[in-house]
Amino acid sequence: MTVSSVRPKVAELTFQLFARSLHPELFQTFKTHTVARQDYQTRIDITSDGHVITWTSGNVTLTEVAASARQPLPQRRRILSRSIKGDYSDRIECRGGVNYKYQCQLEHVPAEMFWLIQQQLGQTVREHELIQVFDSSGRIMIGGLSFIHLEARQKSLNIQAIHTFPDDLALVKTQTQFSIV
Repeated sequence: MTVSSVRPKVAELTFQLFARSLHPELFQTFKTHTVARQDYQTRIDITSDGHVITWTSGNVTLTEVAASARQPLPQRRRILSRSIKGDYSDRIECRGGVNYKYQCQLEHVPAEMFWLIQQQLGQTVREHELIQVFDSSGRIMIGGLSFIHLEARQKSLNIQAIHTFPDDLALVKTQTQFSIV
């Protein structure tokens, strides 16, 4: 059975944070990368809608999700839930000296710029980055892509993600930092 990998509409997307892990079965995962350091471990998944990042340090677990609002997710221990619209950022101090900082931006760009960005991202695959190209929705000849770049340090993890949505000529950009004080 072939699994479709067509992106949802960008207007359906939400950005959420949970103080717990979520079952991987909830998501259609295309690529996975793990990072383990002495003080933390992380699993980064590119999903059909965007991404899921699960970060654990000691007894603190945080899970960031960029997904469709239609995605059935639990309400229990959800810290944050926002529609992906405009530009916003925040910082959350958690127990155990853990800090979570994020920025999320939805950007609509002219067609020429969108195609240039899409092409450049597709050519930027390196060892420490994840990329997934999705199927076309049929309306536009190319599918969206998800690009994730990470910088892992001993006490922090910085993640930049770009998700493209060709039908909407839109980019969703997120920057996340998990750190231990």
